[in-house]
Amino acid sequence: MRRLLLTAATTTAAALTLAACGTTEPAADSTGKTSGAISLTDSTGAKVTLDGPAKKVVATEWNEVESLITLGVDPVGVADVKGYKTWDTAVPLKNEPKDIGTRGEPSMDTIASLSPDLVVASSDLPDAAVKQLRKIAPVLEIKSADASDQIGQMFTNLDLIAKATGTTAKAKTARKNFEAKVAEGKKALADAELDGTGIAFADGYVTSNQVSLRPYTDGSLIGSVNEQLGLKNAWKVKGDPAYGLGTTDVEGLTALPKDVRFAYIGNDGDKSSNPFSGQLKKNAVWTSLPFVKADKVHRLPDGIWMFGGPGSMEAYIDALVGALTK
Repeated sequence: MRRLLLTAATTTAAALTLAACGTTEPAADSTGKTSGAISLTDSTGAKVTLDGPAKKVVATEWNEVESLITLGVDPVGVADVKGYKTWDTAVPLKNEPKDIGTRGEPSMDTIASLSPDLVVASSDLPDAAVKQLRKIAPVLEIKSADASDQIGQMFTNLDLIAKATGTTAKAKTARKNFEAKVAEGKKALADAELDGTGIAFADGYVTSNQVSLRPYTDGSLIGSVNEQLGLKNAWKVKGDPAYGLGTTDVEGLTALPKDVRFAYIGNDGDKSSNPFSGQLKKNAVWTSLPFVKADKVHRLPDGIWMFGGPGSMEAYIDALVGALTK
């Protein structure tokens, strides 16, 4: 489902027009002292009006779920709860939200039964689904990814959700924490004389015993974080305009520089998601790659959501810097 949704995201996002996000009336912060009406403009340019900071929030995509948790808002409804718990343990759920169905096809009946005062919907959702959601509750559409500025988009989304939920102070704290983590990681790599090192991050999956790999280009969120850490993205393949993901196979890895560091994230909870220590383990092309022979392949911990928010990216920085400087 994760992969299917990302494919859908590429085509759907291209059809949407991004308008400037903002708010015409600042929301009350999480002090509990004030709660006036809030008027927002979401990522599609649609106006969203709330009676006050949203408390009962449903989220249709995992990066939105992570943003809510980061802001101290426990969503009452989440798409594919089991999947979130598998793929995003860096910012875990603190409550037991209702599972509203899949990320691409949430159940309208289930969402309606929760009587939310806000639905945070991914731009990956079909327009017809968003139209149905608007009949249930105010909908704040979020542009899930933008290969031209992934980190900027991540914080634009966080700030917008914060304004809708009256948690702007926590959004500012999250930004400061992320910036501090980037500086810390960059210094650690520089101290280890690893700044400028070539890095190739990827994930992979197996379908009908066929291995497919996804390079994370410099337009991906992780690629953007790598660049901020002072690393050099070694991928030359073109990424999609939303998530910055390319496509290749094991033969495509032969184009990588010989001295590259290769990093990946799989998940033991999804058996199809780790060909690197599975199907490729005895593959002649894989085992002959210079960085494989030099033991420069780094599996990073499960549960770091590669398309998440600042919490996941901080966990990624810790994991990557730890692996490279070990």
